[in-house]
Amino acid sequence: MSREAISDEVLERIETQHARGISSSDILALFDQFGLKFSEATLRKYVQLGLLPRSVRVGRKGKHTGSQGLYPATIVRQILLIKDMMAQNLTIEEIQAEVLFVRGDIEELERRLSKIFKTLRDSMKKQRSEPGVRGLSNDLVAAETLAKDLVGKLNQLEQRFTSQNRLARRAAGT
Repeated sequence: MSREAISDEVLERIETQHARGISSSDILALFDQFGLKFSEATLRKYVQLGLLPRSVRVGRKGKHTGSQGLYPATIVRQILLIKDMMAQNLTIEEIQAEVLFVRGDIEELERRLSKIFKTLRDSMKKQRSEPGVRGLSNDLVAAETLAKDLVGKLNQLEQRFTSQNRLARRAAGT
């Protein structure tokens, strides 16, 4: 239903354009653009219930401009998935318990790993003239590859569990 309203191609473009994160106003504008109902209150409710990840405060460029809350760009996919599940008459509790049980944790892990690697890269830039930096650089690239592979494998596992839960629900007639 709502899943078909925004194609995978459009979702990938959104995720690329908003790689650093997407604001709540951009999320709402996107849903409005595609004629899908979604409100700020619903976004906040889903976050509070743990169905969606919390925003991260990011400073804006310029003096006295404050900060802005940004959500991972994949949140649009998650919202569409939740809307579809609710259209299939799943309750919030069923969605929490059976379907989205680790997605937020995986995304939090991905954000934390990204922050760790950024800190390590920044530290390495300061040590450019130090001996052994090349070895550190190679080890850092290898660690980043392992982290990316781990997150990818966790996403695959989560999707497999999700598929199995859906099949089990259909078999049970719910």
